[in-house]
Amino acid sequence: MTRPITAGVDGTEESLAALAWAAREAVRRKLALRVVHAWRYQAHDAIEAIDPEVQIGWAKEAVGEAARTVTERHPELEVSTDVIEGADAETLVDAAAQAEMLVLGSRGHGRVMGFLLGSVGQQVIVEATRPVVLVRAGDEPAAEAAGREIVVGQQGEPEDSAEALRFAFETAAARGATVRAVRAWTLPPVFAYSPGSLKLLDETGGLEPYERKALAAALRPWRDRFPDVPVVEHVEMGSAGQVLLSVATGAQLMVVGRRAHRTAVGARIGSVAHGVLHHAGCPVAVAPHA
Repeated sequence: MTRPITAGVDGTEESLAALAWAAREAVRRKLALRVVHAWRYQAHDAIEAIDPEVQIGWAKEAVGEAARTVTERHPELEVSTDVIEGADAETLVDAAAQAEMLVLGSRGHGRVMGFLLGSVGQQVIVEATRPVVLVRAGDEPAAEAAGREIVVGQQGEPEDSAEALRFAFETAAARGATVRAVRAWTLPPVFAYSPGSLKLLDETGGLEPYERKALAAALRPWRDRFPDVPVVEHVEMGSAGQVLLSVATGAQLMVVGRRAHRTAVGARIGSVAHGVLHHAGCPVAVAPHA
């Protein structure tokens, strides 16, 4: 089954920027675009707003107008709209499950502040089974110009980053872009060393060569699958979040993986995804992995 790209809209400037981004990506990937709005009845003092049918009519009109703007820009694009009654987060998580990716708007205050991720956005990222892309207001097509890279973080074993790498390579192939694969490393604490790990490090020539070999191994199947996508392998000492943000200025998209962390107060995204989402100056895709 071919999945559409789905954009969640709520009439804000951020969500309209996300819709425009999703439409361009759908055209590049030759996929349909689905525009979704989560609606719940809101009581107002105005008599004419008391009737739920009036309110849902307004919502459908607004979503339809947003979709018409997209089809005027991309007449070749197949666009559908859905106004779904339900809570925002649950509706969007369900929509993501049926999509190639879910694209949402996120508030931001320029490149220094980056994204302001609300509770709905965080819940969707934690629970969605498909990649979620966050786009700020003011995002422009010019940011997708040739020469700007798809930056993706790679951590752990190859399977830990497989979904993030898949998304990055697919996006780069659709755009004719370069993938910059970033693996950050830090010195392990002394007590983490064991005879087996020391032997492995000796065989690979030290920590940095070991990290380079680990990144190359993780990239190998994706290089084979996408032989026309140029790849830059970037290994640097430092925290993963800091290293990723240091190369964000050359990115048209940042891709990170996430494993949900459940605590006593609920599910949380990892620290790397959290930091990148709040401080990157480009759209950020968060790809879930087991």
